[in-house]
Amino acid sequence: MKRLAMWMVAGMLALLAQTAGAADVLLGAGDVVKVSVYGNQDLSLETRVSEAGTITFPLIGTVELGGLTAAAAEKKIAGMLESGGFIRKAQVNLLVTSLQSAQVSVLGAVNRPGRYPIEGKRTLMDMLALAGGFGGDGGDVVSLIRKRNGVTTKDTIDVVDMVRGNDFNRDFEVMGGDILYVERAPRFYIYGEVQRPGPFRLERQMTLLQALSTGGGLTPRGTERGIRIKRRDAKGVLQVIDAKQDDLVQVDDVIYVKESLF
Repeated sequence: MKRLAMWMVAGMLALLAQTAGAADVLLGAGDVVKVSVYGNQDLSLETRVSEAGTITFPLIGTVELGGLTAAAAEKKIAGMLESGGFIRKAQVNLLVTSLQSAQVSVLGAVNRPGRYPIEGKRTLMDMLALAGGFGGDGGDVVSLIRKRNGVTTKDTIDVVDMVRGNDFNRDFEVMGGDILYVERAPRFYIYGEVQRPGPFRLERQMTLLQALSTGGGLTPRGTERGIRIKRRDAKGVLQVIDAKQDDLVQVDDVIYVKESLF
């Protein structure tokens, strides 16, 4: 079931990546733009948008581009060239050659962590798709850290629950400067008389019997009698629990399988 759910998520991520909106991005500080004017090669320019959101263009001087789309910037430059009496019916082309102002950081247990530019409207799922989806040790939970109007917020989204429930209200739209962090999958530990002792991924609603199976089952000397789970409570106090086969395993549980006396 867990593997099926992850396949569902992977398929949904790929679909969203293909159908993401292609609207123009808004220009901002650090973006590199290449501007050309049809029939006027001497007005061609490649420059970086300043921290103030401006560029300096031949003949017309300072032009404020911050917050404009590429199409709107073209119209603005053309209008300034025409209103200044420099060119009649100016045809301006603006190409963003390096997008630096609108990037989202995707970190943690993803296949391709890094910073990704926002090209048009992008959501959390779009960005996960761009980062290659969950890595091998990735969990189902994504933290979205955003800063709006000087206030930093953190939302936690269970992606598998969102897809299973067809509830995409929490597929939040992202903006430049946002951070996505994919948590590592929760684990449990097993040692003693099992075939493969060590840490393992904790699946949802995993029982003790399923956990033993994950560890390869008991060795010939192992016994299902007296299996114990070492677990810390909310205060950090270690508890030792005599476990039953249908008990649910919890995050960071340590399962100990005894050696049979006979």
